[in-house]
Amino acid sequence: MEGLKLLVVSHVIHYLHEGSLHAYGPYAREIDVWADLFHEVRIAAPVRQEAPPGDCLAFERPNIVAVPQLETGGDTFREKAAQMLSLPVHCWRLARAMADVDAIHVRCPGNLGLLGAVLAPLFSEKIVAKYAGQWHAGGFIAATYRLQRWILCSRWWRRGIVTVYGQWPGQPAQVVPFFTSMMTGEQVARSQRMAAAKRLQCPAQILYSGRLVPGKGLDVLLEAVQMAWQRGIDTRLAIVGDGPERPRLERLAITLGIEQRVHFEGAVPFGAMMNWYEKSHILVLASQSEGWPKAITEAMCHGVVCVGSTEGLLPWMLQDRGLTVRAGNAAQLAEALSALIADPLLYLKLSRNAAQWAQGYSLEGLREALRSLLAERWNLSPAELTPPASSPAMQPVR
Repeated sequence: MEGLKLLVVSHVIHYLHEGSLHAYGPYAREIDVWADLFHEVRIAAPVRQEAPPGDCLAFERPNIVAVPQLETGGDTFREKAAQMLSLPVHCWRLARAMADVDAIHVRCPGNLGLLGAVLAPLFSEKIVAKYAGQWHAGGFIAATYRLQRWILCSRWWRRGIVTVYGQWPGQPAQVVPFFTSMMTGEQVARSQRMAAAKRLQCPAQILYSGRLVPGKGLDVLLEAVQMAWQRGIDTRLAIVGDGPERPRLERLAITLGIEQRVHFEGAVPFGAMMNWYEKSHILVLASQSEGWPKAITEAMCHGVVCVGSTEGLLPWMLQDRGLTVRAGNAAQLAEALSALIADPLLYLKLSRNAAQWAQGYSLEGLREALRSLLAERWNLSPAELTPPASSPAMQPVR
């Protein structure tokens, strides 16, 4: 019996290079998990014919194929106008892709995710959305993000599944709390050994992992490192990732006089991040908005003590396992770093608690949790969510 065909609607940029399809590493590994449940996975997303950035990975499953979509977006008036004018073409191309599959998975928030959320219920009863942003958001949130949350909570999606980070009161029946990890069982086992041996050393190695974009609090982190240094706290900071903010942040490090204490590593493959978690002591992600930050879960798995903001799920994730500070407050962040480094016993306690909690998440666990959720909500048997062993290898772009 031929299995089900799934269409993934995503705004993530994909790269076709040397006969392989690539995308942002954690996302690629998650889609590989979805491909373990379906006979064929088609990804409706923008596709570039060029070498991928360093933080991308090739999809590993042979039953994944891309269905290229227009790449639009931007902040200028011209870019916004072009996006509006291309709306009919977007809808037509997505509709064509949706008409020939059994199930649809929409990735939100994003421009294609918004269109996918509107169109998906018209084409299938088997629909599932993932809202990867901060679901229960306070303060400023983009109007398009609010619109996507409203659509997913509305009766329009009453027959679908909407996975979100965190369990929030008063949500409709289709909204389901769901958590993910990008680490394999083998990587989790290795991290257990690393966490058991984790000890605070001097200088303390601080780590940031993620995109270098506004809202992540990286300027505040640099200021906090300077403040801690002025107090006599010996630290080194590694910033792993890339993005448009990098030149400004490099100049800021020089202005603050800490350029010798800060290393900009750039984007690295997901496997290389494991090495950074192993040799780091503290990870900082004091951003203005977060959904389920995988970097924090992965770092905690290695016994790295994390300092996050008081936004989203971070206070719950880090309760008795790390520290939280107000986003944008460099003095409070410097105080938290200083307190951790000055108290090895506190550090050790938080490190052990963090590792014990985070090591319950793995890619294999995600696959089985998804299989169980989809089978229950779509009234399927487990066999219907297992691709035939003879599934043929496919071309990376349809």
